[in-house]
Amino acid sequence: MTGFLALLCRVLPWLVAGLPVVAQAADASPGPPRGKQAPAAGSDVQRDLTLCDRGRRQSPIDIVATRRQAQPQLRFQYRSAPLRIVNDGHTVRLRFANGSRVSVGRETYALQQFHFHLPGGDRLQGEEFPMAMHFLHRSSTGGLMSLVVLFRLGAENPALALLLPAMPASGAAERTSPDVSVDPAQWLPAAHGYYRYKGSLTAPPCTEGVQWIVLKQPLEVSGAQLARLGRLFPSHARPAQPLYGRVVTEVP
Repeated sequence: MTGFLALLCRVLPWLVAGLPVVAQAADASPGPPRGKQAPAAGSDVQRDLTLCDRGRRQSPIDIVATRRQAQPQLRFQYRSAPLRIVNDGHTVRLRFANGSRVSVGRETYALQQFHFHLPGGDRLQGEEFPMAMHFLHRSSTGGLMSLVVLFRLGAENPALALLLPAMPASGAAERTSPDVSVDPAQWLPAAHGYYRYKGSLTAPPCTEGVQWIVLKQPLEVSGAQLARLGRLFPSHARPAQPLYGRVVTEVP
């Protein structure tokens, strides 16, 4: 019995530490920066936690060299949905369950949610963007796709201007409002050319195998809007990760 209790004391902290990681992966939402972990060698917990450090298909990246090749155009079928919004302290996230979707060739992905990153994360030729939005999608077979819209500092963004007054404070309960509609198509640029690469979730457990699509045309956001978002949640974007030989394809 004494040996069993000693073993339990060694294992229990890692089991507890793993719980929020699993929940976060299921929600595909960003989280706080992760420190180094040192669980027992060969454990499942170690494999999950260290993928963020040892993975070779991680996101975001600096898109420098691309390869133009035949790729399908994006076909958006986004629809307005009643407001469903939450501030988890790391970002403001809006959820969708109304059948909004985007098709890439024969594959169709249903929109699950979108959220904000400060700064943007993905870079273009070394350029860092002050904000990005990630639209998280899931296919009928469970495949994940993250569609990224980047923002440059400039004019006030009209869609964000409408949404900011409805954004809750950190830790508040999820807010729903059937009388307020959100149209995800309003957050898309006019041109839908994109970069595509194989990436990952940007928060632990940094699951790989995510299709990563970065729209080429940035939108604009004002300094006042960025400051207001910064009062709602902190900067939390993950640094650009090594390519490790991955090819980034480009669609005009």
